[in-house]
Amino acid sequence: MTAQANKRPAAIRVVIPFVFRHWLEQPVRASLVAGGLLGATAADLFMPLFSGRLVDALTLGASDPAARQAALAAFGGIVALGLLSMILRLTGLQAIVPFTLKIMSDVARDAFMRVQRFSTDWHANSFAGSTVRKITRGMWALDLLNDTILMALAPSLVVLLGSMILLGLHWPSLGLVIAVGTVIYVSMTIAFSVNYIAPAARVSNAWDTKVGGTLADALTCNAVVKSFGAEAREDARLAGVIGRWRTRVRRTWLRYNYTSTAQLMVLLCFRASVIGGAILLWIAGRASPGDVTYVLTSYYIIHAYLRDVGMHINNLQRSVNDMEELVAIHGEPIGIADAPGAAPIDIQGGRIVFDAVTFLYGGHRAPLYDGLTVDIRAGERVGLVGRSGSGKTTFVKLVQRLYDISGGRILIDGQDIAHATQHSLRSQIAIVQQDPILFHRSLAENIAYGRPGASMAAIEQAARLANAHEFILRLPKGYGTLVGERGVKLSGGERQRVALARAFLADAPVLILDEATSSLDSESEGLIQQAMERLMKGRTSIVIAHRLSTVRSLDRILVFDRGEIVEQGTHATLTARAGGIYRGLFERQATEFGEVAAAE
Repeated sequence: MTAQANKRPAAIRVVIPFVFRHWLEQPVRASLVAGGLLGATAADLFMPLFSGRLVDALTLGASDPAARQAALAAFGGIVALGLLSMILRLTGLQAIVPFTLKIMSDVARDAFMRVQRFSTDWHANSFAGSTVRKITRGMWALDLLNDTILMALAPSLVVLLGSMILLGLHWPSLGLVIAVGTVIYVSMTIAFSVNYIAPAARVSNAWDTKVGGTLADALTCNAVVKSFGAEAREDARLAGVIGRWRTRVRRTWLRYNYTSTAQLMVLLCFRASVIGGAILLWIAGRASPGDVTYVLTSYYIIHAYLRDVGMHINNLQRSVNDMEELVAIHGEPIGIADAPGAAPIDIQGGRIVFDAVTFLYGGHRAPLYDGLTVDIRAGERVGLVGRSGSGKTTFVKLVQRLYDISGGRILIDGQDIAHATQHSLRSQIAIVQQDPILFHRSLAENIAYGRPGASMAAIEQAARLANAHEFILRLPKGYGTLVGERGVKLSGGERQRVALARAFLADAPVLILDEATSSLDSESEGLIQQAMERLMKGRTSIVIAHRLSTVRSLDRILVFDRGEIVEQGTHATLTARAGGIYRGLFERQATEFGEVAAAE
């Protein structure tokens, strides 16, 4: 992990332009923030000059009218500069709040939007908890980055540059000392931050992300953990990940400490040079007490800003590292993009045609489908049968355009789905999965997900058609019952019936059923079979069958083997074919079920 992290391009070269692009989307607020905060800093810059004049006036004595007038003028200047600084700073601070919040909101929303549209493979290979951690950590890092640049680094640079110029105009030697000291300090801080701290921080962030992924993985699968009594095992697994995270974070934090010590050593040398130079000028008669006061006051402001510059650069690097994975999400290509000029598809009958389709999974050398051709008539009920990995699930994923094909065309009602918008395509295909996933929302919301804004009467009617209404009414809060994460509060049969109700409410012309009865008890299976029969009427239906008993009544059965349709026909036709794959599968299942029945 360490080597891989260190091979990435410098994060600052990617993150800073990303942030600046978001700044440019709010030019008025950005100008108010920069103008207010930098203007307040410039006002503070002239404070030492008036302080020096005040000391010179005081040394002349209170009896001198000119001295009194000079002292009052210097005092008025100090008060006026303080008031101006306060007004400008307030302006900048008022503007930076909505400025930063909008960027944080936009970045988080855009990241979520992209993640939603990433490919099925991307989601299969990513921890949900890790992805959430990347987005939330990066969102809050943006707040720190904005504050660091606009409220700290930029004002610090104004003070350093302005003090260097003002002192250099009076005493070029002191200006040179400040310039050299500033360059040495800032250069050393940047070098330490980029080359010493950043690599360690990048690795510790990667392990922080892994901690989030490990937590989410175990919590999401808590039912499995409990069923195997594996709580202690998961505790130990997390402890191992946290142990590695702690080691990496400790190294990062120690590097911050070592860098801070080196910075303080440079500042000590810088302080001795500036103060010593001011004393030498006074000894040589080239500086008055007020001048020395001006130099000392300027130095202490410079010292405070320089000391903070080290912290600000470290904070900048930290926020950049924390944002790196979020920015990488924005740089990831969308899995399947709509074609330029894609139009909504209009599905009426639902005829599905695979026209010489070739499909190759990423990373595979041989295609799964090589010139696959099949025609499913409008309203036809078709079963897909075959061994695992034969291509059944891929078939329905291609119908939904979850992947792009390598060759050929997929047509629905004569329209190439590659030229249609994905939203319009998928909104006209209802799917009931083998293991339905429900949101941790109410039952009514889950059923209405297929048709947002549906009335309660329509939701209840869909539940009745799916044989779900009765069990829902028995729940404490009825349709308002929260079902738990992924629907864990419901049984498998109850989840299936809710998913069927969702499909009924969607009322789509094309229906995909991924064997909805393969792991249910007989009573639940009977209720779901009834609901499925109702649901398939008048719709083009594709049923992925694991139990062959579910496809007996279908209009046609397609038998897949290694990406090819090797047999097709009705149940009666295929079982009559001696030596056929379907007949072999059917006989094996019949024997297995017969043995089970005999045992019972």
